[in-house]
Amino acid sequence: MARPATGQVIVDERRRSPTYGLRFRAYGRREYVSLGTAAEGWTRAKAQTELQNILADVRRGTWQPPVTEMVHAPREIPTFHAFASEWFERQKVEGGRRGDGLSDTGATALRWVISNHLLPVFASRRLDQITVEDVDRYRLGKVREGKLSVTSINKTLATLAAVLETAVEYELIDRNPARGRRRRLPAVTPRRSWLDRADHIAALLDAAGHLDVRAKVCPGQRRALLATLTFAGLRIGEALSLRWRDVDLARDTITVRAAKTDAGIRVVNILPVLSDELRDYQARIDRIPDALVFGTTTGKHQGATNVRRRVLARAVQYANATLTENECAPLPDGLTPHSLRRTFASLLFALGESPPYVMAQMGHTTPNLTLAIYARQMDRRDGEFGRLKTLVEGYRTDGMAATSAVQLPDGAAATQ
Repeated sequence: MARPATGQVIVDERRRSPTYGLRFRAYGRREYVSLGTAAEGWTRAKAQTELQNILADVRRGTWQPPVTEMVHAPREIPTFHAFASEWFERQKVEGGRRGDGLSDTGATALRWVISNHLLPVFASRRLDQITVEDVDRYRLGKVREGKLSVTSINKTLATLAAVLETAVEYELIDRNPARGRRRRLPAVTPRRSWLDRADHIAALLDAAGHLDVRAKVCPGQRRALLATLTFAGLRIGEALSLRWRDVDLARDTITVRAAKTDAGIRVVNILPVLSDELRDYQARIDRIPDALVFGTTTGKHQGATNVRRRVLARAVQYANATLTENECAPLPDGLTPHSLRRTFASLLFALGESPPYVMAQMGHTTPNLTLAIYARQMDRRDGEFGRLKTLVEGYRTDGMAATSAVQLPDGAAATQ
Protein backbone atom coordinates (compact mmCIF):
# COMPACT_ATOMS: atom_id res chain seq x y z
CA MET A 1 0.00 0.00 0.00
CA ALA A 2 1.35 3.46 -1.01
CA ARG A 3 2.25 5.91 1.71
CA PRO A 4 -0.40 8.64 2.31
CA ALA A 5 0.17 12.01 0.64
CA THR A 6 1.83 14.36 3.07
CA GLY A 7 3.68 17.63 2.72
CA GLN A 8 4.73 20.95 4.12
CA VAL A 9 5.14 24.60 3.24
CA ILE A 10 8.73 25.71 2.67
CA VAL A 11 9.63 29.38 3.19
CA ASP A 12 13.00 30.69 1.99
CA GLU A 13 13.67 33.92 3.84
CA ARG A 14 17.22 34.46 2.61
CA ARG A 15 16.07 36.95 -0.01
CA ARG A 16 14.53 40.38 0.44
CA SER A 17 11.08 38.97 -0.38
CA PRO A 18 10.39 35.49 1.16
CA THR A 19 9.85 32.74 -1.38
CA TYR A 20 7.18 30.07 -0.83
CA GLY A 21 7.21 26.49 -2.05
CA LEU A 22 5.69 23.09 -1.28
CA ARG A 23 7.44 19.81 -0.56
CA PHE A 24 5.30 16.67 -0.51
CA ARG A 25 5.10 13.02 -1.51
CA ALA A 26 3.08 11.97 -4.54
CA TYR A 27 2.84 8.51 -6.08
CA GLY A 28 5.79 7.28 -4.07
CA ARG A 29 8.13 10.16 -5.06
CA ARG A 30 9.23 13.36 -3.38
CA GLU A 31 8.08 16.45 -5.25
CA TYR A 32 8.72 20.16 -4.92
CA VAL A 33 6.61 22.94 -6.39
CA SER A 34 7.68 26.58 -6.35
CA LEU A 35 4.80 29.00 -5.69
CA GLY A 36 6.21 32.52 -5.67
CA THR A 37 7.35 35.39 -3.46
CA ALA A 38 5.65 37.51 -0.85
CA ALA A 39 5.94 40.42 -3.24
CA GLU A 40 3.74 38.44 -5.61
CA GLY A 41 1.05 38.02 -2.90
CA TRP A 42 1.98 34.69 -1.39
CA THR A 43 1.59 34.12 2.37
CA ARG A 44 2.01 31.09 4.58
CA ALA A 45 -1.76 30.68 4.85
CA LYS A 46 -2.22 30.88 1.06
CA ALA A 47 0.59 28.40 0.59
CA GLN A 48 -1.02 26.02 3.16
CA THR A 49 -4.30 26.14 1.26
CA GLU A 50 -2.51 25.36 -2.03
CA LEU A 51 -0.76 22.44 -0.32
CA GLN A 52 -4.08 20.94 0.83
CA ASN A 53 -5.53 21.27 -2.68
CA ILE A 54 -2.53 19.49 -4.20
CA LEU A 55 -2.63 16.70 -1.61
CA ALA A 56 -6.34 16.17 -2.37
CA ASP A 57 -5.56 15.86 -6.09
CA VAL A 58 -2.80 13.38 -5.26
CA ARG A 59 -5.21 11.23 -3.25
CA ARG A 60 -7.69 11.28 -6.16
CA GLY A 61 -4.87 10.46 -8.59
CA THR A 62 -5.48 13.53 -10.72
CA TRP A 63 -2.46 15.61 -9.80
CA GLN A 64 0.22 16.07 -12.48
CA PRO A 65 3.64 17.67 -12.02
CA PRO A 66 3.70 21.19 -13.51
CA VAL A 67 5.20 21.41 -17.01
CA THR A 68 8.44 23.34 -16.81
CA GLU A 69 9.48 25.15 -19.95
CA MET A 70 13.08 24.42 -20.77
CA VAL A 71 15.03 27.66 -21.13
CA HIS A 72 18.33 27.21 -22.90
CA ALA A 73 21.22 29.39 -21.97
CA PRO A 74 22.10 31.90 -24.68
CA ARG A 75 24.54 30.40 -27.19
CA GLU A 76 27.98 31.94 -26.95
CA ILE A 77 29.03 33.63 -30.19
CA PRO A 78 32.72 33.01 -30.95
CA THR A 79 35.15 35.65 -32.15
CA PHE A 80 36.11 35.74 -35.80
CA HIS A 81 39.60 34.52 -34.87
CA ALA A 82 38.30 31.40 -33.11
CA PHE A 83 35.70 30.57 -35.74
CA ALA A 84 37.95 31.27 -38.75
CA SER A 85 40.68 29.08 -37.24
CA GLU A 86 38.26 26.14 -36.94
CA TRP A 87 36.91 26.85 -40.44
CA PHE A 88 40.44 26.78 -41.85
CA GLU A 89 41.17 23.40 -40.24
CA ARG A 90 37.99 21.97 -41.78
CA GLN A 91 38.95 23.36 -45.18
CA LYS A 92 42.31 21.60 -45.03
CA VAL A 93 40.46 18.29 -44.69
CA GLU A 94 37.24 18.89 -46.64
CA GLY A 95 38.02 21.81 -48.96
CA GLY A 96 39.29 21.86 -52.52
CA ARG A 97 37.40 21.38 -55.75
CA ARG A 98 36.77 17.70 -55.08
CA GLY A 99 36.13 18.04 -51.37
CA ASP A 100 39.11 15.88 -50.47
CA GLY A 101 41.16 18.59 -48.80
CA LEU A 102 43.48 21.41 -49.78
CA SER A 103 46.87 20.91 -51.34
CA ASP A 104 49.87 22.27 -49.46
CA THR A 105 49.96 25.24 -51.82
CA GLY A 106 46.23 25.88 -51.43
CA ALA A 107 46.45 25.69 -47.64
CA THR A 108 49.39 28.13 -47.64
CA ALA A 109 47.48 30.59 -49.83
CA LEU A 110 44.37 30.38 -47.64
CA ARG A 111 46.41 30.80 -44.46
CA TRP A 112 48.02 33.89 -45.99
CA VAL A 113 44.62 35.46 -46.67
CA ILE A 114 43.26 34.75 -43.20
CA SER A 115 46.37 35.49 -41.13
CA ASN A 116 47.79 38.46 -43.06
CA HIS A 117 44.60 40.25 -44.06
CA LEU A 118 41.40 39.18 -42.29
CA LEU A 119 42.61 38.56 -38.74
CA PRO A 120 44.36 41.93 -38.31
CA VAL A 121 40.98 43.60 -38.88
CA PHE A 122 38.34 41.16 -37.58
CA ALA A 123 40.16 38.88 -35.11
CA SER A 124 38.68 40.20 -31.85
CA ARG A 125 35.16 40.84 -33.22
CA ARG A 126 32.37 38.44 -32.37
CA LEU A 127 30.74 37.10 -35.50
CA ASP A 128 27.50 38.94 -34.74
CA GLN A 129 29.40 42.23 -34.38
CA ILE A 130 30.68 42.27 -37.99
CA THR A 131 28.50 44.55 -40.10
CA VAL A 132 28.17 45.46 -43.76
CA GLU A 133 29.79 48.78 -42.90
CA ASP A 134 32.79 46.94 -41.42
CA VAL A 135 33.21 44.93 -44.61
CA ASP A 136 33.02 48.04 -46.78
CA ARG A 137 35.52 49.80 -44.53
CA TYR A 138 37.89 46.83 -44.80
CA ARG A 139 37.63 46.86 -48.60
CA LEU A 140 38.29 50.60 -48.79
CA GLY A 141 41.27 50.24 -46.48
CA LYS A 142 42.83 47.60 -48.73
CA VAL A 143 42.36 49.84 -51.77
CA ARG A 144 44.01 52.77 -50.01
CA GLU A 145 46.95 50.64 -48.88
CA GLY A 146 47.66 49.84 -52.51
CA LYS A 147 49.55 46.66 -51.62
CA LEU A 148 47.12 44.21 -53.21
CA SER A 149 45.67 43.99 -56.69
CA VAL A 150 41.92 44.15 -57.24
CA THR A 151 41.91 40.39 -57.79
CA SER A 152 43.74 39.74 -54.52
CA ILE A 153 41.44 42.06 -52.56
CA ASN A 154 38.41 40.27 -53.98
CA LYS A 155 39.93 36.93 -52.97
CA THR A 156 40.19 38.09 -49.36
CA LEU A 157 36.57 39.31 -49.50
CA ALA A 158 35.46 35.95 -50.95
CA THR A 159 37.23 34.14 -48.12
CA LEU A 160 35.58 36.41 -45.53
CA ALA A 161 32.19 35.72 -47.13
CA ALA A 162 32.82 31.96 -47.08
CA VAL A 163 33.70 32.00 -43.37
CA LEU A 164 30.65 34.06 -42.47
CA GLU A 165 28.37 31.95 -44.68
CA THR A 166 29.32 28.91 -42.62
CA ALA A 167 28.47 30.90 -39.49
CA VAL A 168 25.00 31.54 -40.98
CA GLU A 169 24.57 27.81 -41.64
CA TYR A 170 25.51 27.11 -38.00
CA GLU A 171 22.85 29.67 -36.94
CA LEU A 172 25.45 31.78 -35.16
CA ILE A 173 24.45 34.87 -37.16
CA ASP A 174 21.28 35.75 -39.07
CA ARG A 175 22.86 37.09 -42.26
CA ASN A 176 26.20 37.25 -44.03
CA PRO A 177 27.42 40.87 -44.19
CA ALA A 178 30.12 40.00 -46.76
CA ARG A 179 27.80 38.22 -49.17
CA GLY A 180 26.94 39.63 -52.57
CA ARG A 181 28.72 41.04 -55.58
CA ARG A 182 28.31 44.59 -54.26
CA ARG A 183 30.97 43.79 -51.69
CA ARG A 184 33.50 43.09 -54.46
CA LEU A 185 35.62 45.56 -56.37
CA PRO A 186 34.94 45.87 -60.12
CA ALA A 187 37.07 43.38 -62.00
CA VAL A 188 39.98 44.86 -63.90
CA THR A 189 41.24 42.95 -66.90
CA PRO A 190 44.95 42.45 -66.22
CA ARG A 191 47.46 43.64 -68.74
CA ARG A 192 49.27 40.41 -69.42
CA SER A 193 52.73 40.55 -70.90
CA TRP A 194 54.89 37.96 -72.58
CA LEU A 195 57.71 37.78 -75.11
CA ASP A 196 56.66 37.02 -78.67
CA ARG A 197 59.78 38.13 -80.50
CA ALA A 198 62.82 35.92 -81.00
CA ASP A 199 65.29 38.78 -80.54
CA HIS A 200 63.70 39.71 -77.21
CA ILE A 201 63.92 36.14 -75.90
CA ALA A 202 67.51 35.77 -77.03
CA ALA A 203 68.46 39.15 -75.53
CA LEU A 204 66.95 38.23 -72.17
CA LEU A 205 68.73 34.86 -72.01
CA ASP A 206 71.97 36.42 -73.17
CA ALA A 207 71.70 39.00 -70.38
CA ALA A 208 71.05 36.24 -67.83
CA GLY A 209 74.16 34.50 -69.12
CA HIS A 210 76.20 37.60 -68.38
CA LEU A 211 74.80 37.68 -64.87
CA ASP A 212 76.26 34.19 -64.54
CA VAL A 213 79.64 35.38 -65.84
CA ARG A 214 79.79 38.07 -63.19
CA ALA A 215 78.40 35.89 -60.37
CA LYS A 216 80.64 34.11 -57.89
CA VAL A 217 78.21 31.29 -57.04
CA CYS A 218 75.84 28.93 -58.89
CA PRO A 219 77.50 29.07 -62.34
CA GLY A 220 75.03 28.98 -65.23
CA GLN A 221 72.00 28.91 -62.99
CA ARG A 222 70.49 32.27 -63.94
CA ARG A 223 70.36 31.62 -67.67
CA ALA A 224 69.17 28.05 -67.15
CA LEU A 225 66.39 29.20 -64.82
CA LEU A 226 65.04 31.86 -67.19
CA ALA A 227 65.34 29.39 -70.07
CA THR A 228 63.28 26.84 -68.12
CA LEU A 229 60.58 29.40 -67.35
CA THR A 230 60.53 30.46 -71.01
CA PHE A 231 60.82 27.13 -72.83
CA ALA A 232 58.98 24.83 -70.38
CA GLY A 233 56.28 27.16 -69.05
CA LEU A 234 56.82 26.29 -65.40
CA ARG A 235 55.40 28.53 -62.72
CA ILE A 236 58.08 30.11 -60.58
CA GLY A 237 57.17 27.88 -57.62
CA GLU A 238 57.28 24.79 -59.82
CA ALA A 239 60.70 25.73 -61.20
CA LEU A 240 62.19 26.44 -57.78
CA SER A 241 60.88 23.09 -56.47
CA LEU A 242 62.18 21.11 -59.47
CA ARG A 243 64.69 18.36 -58.66
CA TRP A 244 67.18 16.72 -61.00
CA ARG A 245 65.43 13.37 -60.69
CA ASP A 246 62.45 15.00 -62.45
CA VAL A 247 64.57 16.18 -65.40
CA ASP A 248 65.07 13.39 -67.95
CA LEU A 249 67.38 14.72 -70.65
CA ALA A 250 67.56 11.29 -72.30
CA ARG A 251 63.84 11.40 -73.02
CA ASP A 252 63.63 15.20 -73.01
CA THR A 253 60.91 15.46 -70.37
CA ILE A 254 60.36 17.40 -67.16
CA THR A 255 57.97 15.98 -64.58
CA VAL A 256 56.24 18.73 -62.61
CA ARG A 257 55.19 17.52 -59.18
CA ALA A 258 54.97 20.66 -57.00
CA ALA A 259 51.86 22.08 -58.69
CA LYS A 260 49.02 24.04 -57.13
CA THR A 261 46.32 22.15 -59.05
CA ASP A 262 45.77 18.57 -60.18
CA ALA A 263 46.10 19.70 -63.80
CA GLY A 264 49.44 21.26 -62.91
CA ILE A 265 50.95 17.86 -62.16
CA ARG A 266 52.19 17.04 -65.64
CA VAL A 267 55.00 15.95 -67.92
CA VAL A 268 56.43 18.74 -70.07
CA ASN A 269 58.22 17.87 -73.30
CA ILE A 270 61.57 19.64 -73.41
CA LEU A 271 62.10 21.76 -76.52
CA PRO A 272 65.48 21.41 -78.30
CA VAL A 273 66.73 24.83 -77.20
CA LEU A 274 65.96 24.07 -73.54
CA SER A 275 67.63 20.66 -73.79
CA ASP A 276 70.84 22.41 -74.86
CA GLU A 277 70.54 24.96 -72.04
CA LEU A 278 70.00 22.32 -69.34
CA ARG A 279 72.80 20.09 -70.61
CA ASP A 280 75.18 23.05 -70.52
CA TYR A 281 74.05 23.96 -67.00
CA GLN A 282 74.27 20.36 -65.83
CA ALA A 283 77.86 20.12 -67.06
CA ARG A 284 78.86 23.05 -64.83
CA ILE A 285 77.66 21.61 -61.54
CA ASP A 286 77.83 18.44 -59.48
CA ARG A 287 74.40 17.04 -60.20
CA ILE A 288 72.74 15.01 -57.42
CA PRO A 289 69.44 13.33 -58.38
CA ASP A 290 67.59 14.47 -55.26
CA ALA A 291 69.03 18.00 -55.32
CA LEU A 292 67.07 21.06 -56.38
CA VAL A 293 67.85 22.11 -59.93
CA PHE A 294 67.81 25.80 -58.99
CA GLY A 295 68.63 25.64 -55.29
CA THR A 296 70.87 27.91 -53.25
CA THR A 297 74.56 27.22 -52.58
CA THR A 298 73.46 25.26 -49.49
CA GLY A 299 70.92 23.22 -51.47
CA LYS A 300 67.86 24.98 -50.09
CA HIS A 301 64.91 26.54 -51.90
CA GLN A 302 65.38 29.96 -53.42
CA GLY A 303 62.76 32.62 -52.80
CA ALA A 304 60.61 33.74 -55.72
CA THR A 305 61.14 37.38 -54.76
CA ASN A 306 64.88 36.88 -54.93
CA VAL A 307 64.55 35.54 -58.49
CA ARG A 308 62.36 38.45 -59.56
CA ARG A 309 64.66 41.12 -58.17
CA ARG A 310 68.15 39.69 -58.57
CA VAL A 311 67.77 37.62 -61.70
CA LEU A 312 64.89 38.68 -63.91
CA ALA A 313 64.92 42.42 -63.17
CA ARG A 314 68.68 42.67 -63.72
CA ALA A 315 68.52 40.55 -66.86
CA VAL A 316 65.80 42.83 -68.25
CA GLN A 317 67.98 45.86 -67.50
CA TYR A 318 71.00 44.40 -69.30
CA ALA A 319 68.89 43.15 -72.22
CA ASN A 320 67.31 46.57 -72.75
CA ALA A 321 70.75 48.18 -72.77
CA THR A 322 71.80 45.88 -75.59
CA LEU A 323 68.57 46.26 -77.54
CA THR A 324 68.81 50.04 -77.32
CA GLU A 325 72.42 49.94 -78.54
CA ASN A 326 71.32 47.85 -81.51
CA GLU A 327 68.42 50.26 -82.17
CA CYS A 328 65.86 47.57 -81.37
CA ALA A 329 62.63 47.94 -79.40
CA PRO A 330 63.04 47.28 -75.65
CA LEU A 331 61.40 44.41 -73.81
CA PRO A 332 57.74 44.87 -72.80
CA ASP A 333 57.14 46.63 -69.49
CA GLY A 334 56.14 44.67 -66.42
CA LEU A 335 57.87 41.37 -67.23
CA THR A 336 57.48 38.79 -64.46
CA PRO A 337 58.32 35.09 -64.18
CA HIS A 338 54.72 34.44 -65.19
CA SER A 339 55.30 36.48 -68.36
CA LEU A 340 57.89 33.90 -69.34
CA ARG A 341 55.35 31.14 -68.70
CA ARG A 342 53.00 32.82 -71.19
CA THR A 343 55.93 33.10 -73.59
CA PHE A 344 56.07 29.29 -73.59
CA ALA A 345 52.47 29.13 -74.83
CA SER A 346 53.31 31.65 -77.53
CA LEU A 347 56.25 29.51 -78.66
CA LEU A 348 54.16 26.35 -78.83
CA PHE A 349 51.63 28.07 -81.07
CA ALA A 350 54.49 29.29 -83.27
CA LEU A 351 55.48 25.63 -83.62
CA GLY A 352 51.95 24.79 -84.78
CA GLU A 353 50.75 22.99 -81.65
CA SER A 354 47.02 22.79 -80.93
CA PRO A 355 45.33 24.58 -78.01
CA PRO A 356 44.53 21.29 -76.16
CA TYR A 357 48.20 20.28 -76.32
CA VAL A 358 49.29 23.73 -75.11
CA MET A 359 46.81 23.55 -72.22
CA ALA A 360 48.18 20.17 -71.18
CA GLN A 361 51.79 21.38 -71.35
CA MET A 362 50.93 24.51 -69.37
CA GLY A 363 48.81 22.67 -66.80
CA HIS A 364 45.84 24.96 -67.43
CA THR A 365 42.44 23.97 -66.04
CA THR A 366 40.50 26.45 -68.22
CA PRO A 367 41.16 27.45 -71.84
CA ASN A 368 40.67 31.23 -71.44
CA LEU A 369 44.29 32.37 -71.27
CA THR A 370 45.48 29.73 -73.73
CA LEU A 371 42.94 30.84 -76.33
CA ALA A 372 43.72 34.53 -75.70
CA ILE A 373 47.39 33.92 -76.53
CA TYR A 374 46.37 31.70 -79.45
CA ALA A 375 44.13 34.42 -80.92
CA ARG A 376 46.88 37.03 -80.64
CA GLN A 377 49.48 34.77 -82.21
CA MET A 378 47.26 33.64 -85.06
CA ASP A 379 46.60 37.26 -85.96
CA ARG A 380 50.28 37.97 -86.64
CA ARG A 381 51.50 38.73 -90.15
CA ASP A 382 55.04 39.91 -89.41
CA GLY A 383 56.93 36.68 -90.14
CA GLU A 384 57.89 36.26 -86.48
CA PHE A 385 56.68 32.65 -86.43
CA GLY A 386 59.65 31.57 -88.52
CA ARG A 387 62.14 33.36 -86.27
CA LEU A 388 60.57 31.86 -83.14
CA LYS A 389 60.70 28.36 -84.63
CA THR A 390 64.37 28.85 -85.48
CA LEU A 391 65.09 29.99 -81.93
CA VAL A 392 63.29 27.03 -80.39
CA GLU A 393 65.18 24.60 -82.60
CA GLY A 394 68.42 25.94 -81.16
CA TYR A 395 69.86 27.89 -84.09
CA ARG A 396 71.07 31.47 -84.30
CA THR A 397 68.40 34.12 -84.70
CA ASP A 398 68.47 37.03 -87.10
CA GLY A 399 69.88 40.09 -85.44
CA MET A 400 70.39 38.66 -81.93
CA ALA A 401 72.47 35.53 -81.67
CA ALA A 402 72.93 33.71 -78.39
CA THR A 403 76.61 34.70 -78.39
CA SER A 404 76.11 38.42 -78.96
CA ALA A 405 77.68 40.97 -76.67
CA VAL A 406 75.65 42.70 -73.99
CA GLN A 407 76.51 46.25 -73.01
CA LEU A 408 76.55 46.41 -69.22
CA PRO A 409 75.46 49.53 -67.32
CA ASP A 410 79.02 50.47 -66.39
CA GLY A 411 80.02 50.50 -70.07
CA ALA A 412 81.89 47.21 -69.96
CA ALA A 413 80.92 44.61 -72.55
CA ALA A 414 81.07 40.88 -71.97
CA THR A 415 80.31 37.90 -74.19
CA GLN A 416 78.86 34.53 -73.38
